[in-house]
Formats: sequence, structure tokens, C-alpha cells
Amino acid sequence: MKPNLTTILSYLVSLLIPLALIGTALRILLTPIFFNIEYRMPYFPADEYGFTQQDRLQWAPFAVEYLVNSADISYLGDLKFEDGSPLYNERELIHMADVKNIVRGALQAWYVSLAILVLLAVLARRGNWMHEYMNGLRRGGLWMIGLSIAIGAIVGVGIAVNPDIFWQFFTFFHSIFFEGDSWLFYFSDTLIRLFPIRFWQDAFLWAAVLALGGGAGLAFGLKPSSTTEQSV
Repeated sequence: MKPNLTTILSYLVSLLIPLALIGTALRILLTPIFFNIEYRMPYFPADEYGFTQQDRLQWAPFAVEYLVNSADISYLGDLKFEDGSPLYNERELIHMADVKNIVRGALQAWYVSLAILVLLAVLARRGNWMHEYMNGLRRGGLWMIGLSIAIGAIVGVGIAVNPDIFWQFFTFFHSIFFEGDSWLFYFSDTLIRLFPIRFWQDAFLWAAVLALGGGAGLAFGLKPSSTTEQSV
């Protein structure tokens, strides 16, 4: 294969690595493992409106499962408290439907990135440019390390020093995917009671840690090819 084309494909591999690693971290966080650990952390804030830890563990699985299953919004809309009142109000249900669409798109991008990486690996093996492919993996790993450290630093400063730092980042993140203030709710709303800001701080932090681990594994765990320069 022509050198210029293999260089382009090598950089394509590098660009796909952050998508693949962030997607992997997202999929892990969308399992019961994360919220089961998070709700049991000693620093996790109590709900001033009355949800106990057990209440959160009872209701959170429905919200998380809804994001990855094929059900419509009635999956959440039909949930009710013991007194018969709905668990979620209309504004919350609309938001969750929006979130599901975004999560579905993100997971599809993850699947595509993994599929393309596998396809390029096959082509690299057959086309005798595996060393460029491996360089692309290492380069992408380094990029992921940089991005993970940046996100981790924002979250860490937001937790330990100035909460406004994380809130500004959180607001910017939502402005990319949602219109206006559709993602803002009262503290008494179920979504905030189940998923307060500390939940999202830790979610971003763990996503950064997981992606950082994957990036480090690619950047430093792969042996450089002896047939090419070891620069990335």
C-alpha cells in the first residue's frame, strides 16, 4: 500500500481510539456496577427529600436500563410511588427520551469505531502495513491520555477546590446535546434526587480513569515494530 495512504490510515486509527475507549467507559458506566458502588460511597450526599440508599438502589436501575433497552418512555412513565403518584414528571420524561437518543447514538458510534478498527487491522495485516497500524494505536493512546488527564483535572478541581469549575464544564457539555434549559430540574425532582451533581462528577471521573487506563495500555503496552520508526 502507498506510504501516504498508510500514514492517513494510521492517523485514522489514532482518531478512532478515543471514540473506542470513551465508548467502552460509557458502556461500563451504563451497567449496575457503577451506581451500586456510587450510592454506597460514604461521601455520597443524602437526599434531603427522603430517598434512602435503598430507595435509590430500587429506582435507579429503571433509569439506567431504559437508556440501553428498546422500550419506549412508558417504561419510566408507568413507574409510581407507593401513594400512586408518578415517579417522573412530564419534563423529566421528555429529558430521559432525549438522553436515550443521545446514548443510542453514542453507542452506535462506539460500535462503528470498533468495527472500523478491526477492519483496518485486517487490512493492515494483509497489506503489510501493520507497523503503521500499531503506531496509530500508540498515538491514539497518547491522545487519550491527554484528554483523560484534562477531564480528570476539571473534575478533581471541581470536587476539591471550586465547584463552579465542574458546573461550567457540565453546562457546556449539556449545551452541546440539549436545547436551552431542558436538562435543568428542581432539587425535589426525582432525577436530581437519584442523580445529584456528585453522581455526575464521579461518573466523569471514572470515565476518565477507565479511558486513561486503556490509553496507557495502548501507548506503553504495545511493543514498537522493528520495521518502522518508533515515533508517534
